[in-house]
Amino acid sequence: MKKLLMILVCATILLGCSSSKKELYQLTDYFVESLETSYESYGLIGLKHTKTTESGLYKVTPMGRLINVKILEVVENDVYDDLKDDLKSHYRNDKRVNNVYINQGGTIMIDCRN
Repeated sequence: MKKLLMILVCATILLGCSSSKKELYQLTDYFVESLETSYESYGLIGLKHTKTTESGLYKVTPMGRLINVKILEVVENDVYDDLKDDLKSHYRNDKRVNNVYINQGGTIMIDCRN
């Protein structure tokens, strides 16, 4: 029942998003799920798992139990702030995600550390 509810919530969110954000959410969801099921941690070799959205707008890289999201265009800081808020909202009720924040390098981190 919980899985069905989560799928419905994710589907609703995805339907309300642009296609590039849908793809971004699919990639980040994949990495969050894999840290629950397949990997304890991506360690330093996470770089080989880097994925870029088909639109070429976002790059997602797992590092340890963190997931880095980078926008591949030159954008203002408020675009990163908006994306951080969107991702924070997307993972609001997901117990596997502890935090979503902008790191000192200016990219977004999804924190899945235990």
